[in-house]
Amino acid sequence: MNFGSGSHSPPPLRHPRFSSSPQPPQQHQQQQQQHYSQSVPAYSHYQPPLPPNPNVGFVPQPQARQPGVDFSAWGVDDATARLGMQLGNSAVAAGQDYVQKNLGGFFPLAGLKHRFNVNNLYVMRKLQLVVFPWRHKPWSRKVVRSEQGVAEWYPPREDVNSPDLYIPIMAIVTYILVAAFHSGLDQRFRPQVLGELASASFAVVLVDFGFVYLGCYFLNIQGASQALDIIAYSGYKFVGVISTILAGYVLGRTLWLWTIVFLYFFLANAFFLLRSLRSLVLVDPANSGTATISPASRRRRITFLFLEAVLQILYMGILVRV
Repeated sequence: MNFGSGSHSPPPLRHPRFSSSPQPPQQHQQQQQQHYSQSVPAYSHYQPPLPPNPNVGFVPQPQARQPGVDFSAWGVDDATARLGMQLGNSAVAAGQDYVQKNLGGFFPLAGLKHRFNVNNLYVMRKLQLVVFPWRHKPWSRKVVRSEQGVAEWYPPREDVNSPDLYIPIMAIVTYILVAAFHSGLDQRFRPQVLGELASASFAVVLVDFGFVYLGCYFLNIQGASQALDIIAYSGYKFVGVISTILAGYVLGRTLWLWTIVFLYFFLANAFFLLRSLRSLVLVDPANSGTATISPASRRRRITFLFLEAVLQILYMGILVRV
């Protein structure tokens, strides 16, 4: 087909020309990283904080010296000091063993602990029993069987009929203070009064204890912790003595009223001892495992009990004369 001369032919195709050859991939990646570092300059040099060092600023404290005696100041070296301490400990242990072997049967430590096992309820009930013993029942002490089948007494806090040492000791101390106060009211107090009252108190307890203990020995009366029981029963009389002295403050100089009060507390203490010492003097064979008491021996023991009760008027009469 012939197109006219005025027709135009299409322009020839032109391919794009690159000004430079394409960059390798590594160079392109480096340029991107450089561009990123230029665009974010504030975070390019960030470094995380280092963990705190516990040793920085720590000042070692000097170790505390062990408490003890510095024997070097006395010119004694440590070896000699340790040897002396060992010898001292050995001597103390030997002394304790000697006391336990020779005096343990007379004043057993277990018996002392047993007789100080009291509480407030027991103290109140015991004081009531000593002052008003007339209608109290029963008087027998409670017995418990151990695993070996041995009869043992209940402690005082569980049995009001059990003797204790707390009330007698407190009563003796209270008696000394009350009697000294009474001497001060009569303008007769001097420092020696305390020593004289203490000596008189211990002398009365010692005489009473010796009488009962020797009586038990001659009557062949045996029992566990017998000496501690006798001391306890010898100290209960101070409750009546203190009450008599305090009643004198209320009654004044009225002699016959004071005599009535004194006789009441004497009779109360005597009756209390008659019923309480029965468990010590007239031992029940079922509880002690001993043989049955013969009628003649029983009569002698009962006479001994009444003699001990009567002697209380002499002991209390000496103590109330303050």
